[in-house]
Amino acid sequence: MDFFFPEDNLTRAVPEETRITSLTAEAWPDGRRLRVNLEITPFQKRPYIEVSLHDADDDEVASTSIVEPLSWKLEFTMHIRGELRNPYTLHARLYYPDDGPSDEPRQITFEVHPQAGTN
Repeated sequence: MDFFFPEDNLTRAVPEETRITSLTAEAWPDGRRLRVNLEITPFQKRPYIEVSLHDADDDEVASTSIVEPLSWKLEFTMHIRGELRNPYTLHARLYYPDDGPSDEPRQITFEVHPQAGTN
């Protein structure tokens, strides 16, 4: 089933050329949630994406799996477990489960600072 509109005039990448093009994260004012924006090249075949969040001790404090997204622009919320331990590193990996090509993993590092009165 094809969910794309035929008139969108986008060039869709084959699996070998499908890549993460943008990864950003912004902490909510409460310091316990993280808004993640992830963009990938428009694709012919829907990929899988693994996203994980690690604290300063490299402990995983949040993770999610995205299976065959319908869109190449994704926005979602991750919940930060445990005590806040800056800095945090967000890792994202795009792949195809049938051992096909995989994009190089992406990562960003940032700090979370809750605003007073939001806990």
